[in-house]
Formats: sequence, C-alpha cells, structure tokens
Amino acid sequence: MRSSFGPPLDLTDLPNFSQTDMRPRRPVFVGRVSTKDNQNPASSLPRQVALASERLEVGEKFAAYFWDVESGMLPPELRGLGSQEMYDALAVPIPRDGGLQDLVDRAEQLSVTHVLAERSDRVARAMLTSLTVEHELERIGVEVVYANEPVGGTESGRLRTRRYSQVDAEIYRTTLMEMSMGGQIQHAINGWNHGYPPYPYTTVIDLNAPVREKGRFGAERPKRKLVPHADPRRFDAAWELCRLRREEHLKAADIITILSSDPDRYPIEGRWTHSLVEGLIANPKLTGYQVYNRKSPRTGRDGYSKLNPVSKWVWSPEIVHKPVVSLQEWKQAQEVTAGLRAGSEEGPLLRIRAAARQLGLTVTAVRSSGTHTLYRIGGRQVALPTPIPDMVVQQVIDDMGSAT
Repeated sequence: MRSSFGPPLDLTDLPNFSQTDMRPRRPVFVGRVSTKDNQNPASSLPRQVALASERLEVGEKFAAYFWDVESGMLPPELRGLGSQEMYDALAVPIPRDGGLQDLVDRAEQLSVTHVLAERSDRVARAMLTSLTVEHELERIGVEVVYANEPVGGTESGRLRTRRYSQVDAEIYRTTLMEMSMGGQIQHAINGWNHGYPPYPYTTVIDLNAPVREKGRFGAERPKRKLVPHADPRRFDAAWELCRLRREEHLKAADIITILSSDPDRYPIEGRWTHSLVEGLIANPKLTGYQVYNRKSPRTGRDGYSKLNPVSKWVWSPEIVHKPVVSLQEWKQAQEVTAGLRAGSEEGPLLRIRAAARQLGLTVTAVRSSGTHTLYRIGGRQVALPTPIPDMVVQQVIDDMGSAT
C-alpha cells in the first residue's frame, strides 16, 4: 500500500522509490467439488472458473488448473488420490494439472504468483486446512485470492471477511457432519444395513421402510435388511469359525486350514483368507444386532479405513436379523482374540492339533453341545469337554501315539 503522505518533492525518479516484483504474474485456478454423484463437476467447476476469472487482470489467463473431486473435510495430502481414469470419465471441460496438494508442492517450481478460487471453502471446509495452505503459499510469495471477497478497502477489513467466511465454512462442515451422523445412526437403529453384507448374510429391500419421493439428487436408495444367505452352509461355516476361536482358541491360520479341508461343508468363493476369518470373528452383526460406526473410512483412499473403538459403535436396540452367535459368545471370541494378540498361552486344543499334525492326522469338530464337543481325529471320534483340562489333553495325545 502506497503512503498517502508523500514527499514534498517529486522523488519518483529515484531507483528505490517503488518496490517492483520482477516476476511476471502467473495466476492459477484452484477448485473443488465434494462428490461426483451428488454434484456435477462438469458444470460446477466451469462455474467456479468463471467466477475466479473475474479477479484476473485484463488479457490474463490461468496458467494451470488445480481441482479435486473430494470432500472439503479431507486435508490436502489425502485428496486427489482417485485414478486418472475417474477424472477423465467426469468429462469436465477444463484441464486438470493436479489437485490441491499438487498445487502446494509445485507452486514454487511453476513460478506461481497468484492462486484464485471462488471462495475459501473451495480450498477446505476446515479452517485449519485453509489457513495452512494459505500460509504455505504465502511463505513462497504466492497470494491467495478469493473471488467473493471485496476489492479495495483496508487490509483488516479484507482479513475480517476472509476469516468470517472460513469460520462459516467450518461451522457448516460441523453441522453437516452432525446431521449426517444423526441420519446414519437412525438408519442403524431401524435395523437397516450399511455396506456389504457379511459372509453368512445377504440383503433384501425392506418393503416396510418409508420411501421418499424423488429429490434433487434422484431416487433415494432403498433401505435394506440382512437375511440369511440362500446357502445355509454359510451360516454353519460362520458359526464354526467363531466357535473355533471362542472355544479352541485357534489362530486364523489354523481356522483356515480346517475350513479349507472341507470345502463342501464350508463353501467360499475363492479361498478363505486371514482378513476374512478375522473380520467375521470380529463382526458384531453376527449377533443379530445392526451395528454402525465400526470404521472411519475418511482416509482419502478407497478400500482403506481405520477402526473406531467399541465405545463409538452404534447398536440397534434389539435383534433385527437372525443371529449366528449370541452376544455373549461374540464377546468371548473377542476376549480370546485379544489374548492371542497379546501373546497369551495357546488353547489346549492347539497342543492336540500340533501332536496330530506330527502323526499325519487331522482334528475336525463334528458337533458340539454346551459342555462337550465331538471331534474326529484320524479315523476315530473322541468327545472332549469344554474347556479341555490339561490331563485330558495329555491323555488324548498319548492315545494318538499308541494308536499309530
């Protein structure tokens, strides 16, 4: 800003009268659309470009375009991770030189002098994120300009307008999250399923669920409930793998060996894997309750999520679909899993299985009651109590050795 109290003599011919930025102006555009499904990037982004262009100087054009189709709640490093094929399929009629993180990383290399956006929430809805981006850019001499801010006036007035806008964006973000979470919680309480159905289940449309008329984003997805899979063997397989963990304290590798040894009894598309077995054992939906908020998927990468603590899970008030195991049995399995991960002693049946493997025999559970389980060891059947006392374990091992 030039001082309004100038010298009494014309000093404009002095070399240091004014400080000139020797760099040529090189403005770039930055924009964002939250989703490709509920918004149309092909129309929203060109509109953002048109509004931001009003802050260009006469005859000036954008040197590059940086935009994302991501939630404004994500930090820059977790944006723009979608494939190029996805962005190409959007058919947005403006080029894309990268996302927000690419802009921050390459601004100095590209000699960017100005970053223009429609408004601050196109950078981020979280105030800390937008402030961080502004700070990183300003540190290398890049000015961030939002088209909805007033031109002229005092710097304090411009800053006040910007900060108010950023506060409004964050409040809107928080309100949106509260409303969304409230809707998802009610969804689970009503017994409707989130995500893919677990292995022993499939989903059917709940014909008793209210149907909302077509809204601005098209027809609403129908509400679905879990029902047992058409193949009843899946229910038995899920029950058995839970029992193997709960009663026999088996690790995933041993459970996979047992299930894979009898594919007719324990069917699976492809093969049994560690993640599938551990995931089923840990899945509380097998208790018949609908459970939501077990995972937080906002990592920026499809297929990646982090687990939330059990205290944050949302449970339906009552059983809403046929259970594979009781809630108490599920809890016992989680306690066993925690013990195995903590390095506690292996269950007594592991000793029997280890001894059987050395003799070339397999140990398979035939059926179980509340107090005993019938096992097939080699060519004979043995009924063992639950849990198995150490004295009985040694007796079984000795009998296997003498029989061979």
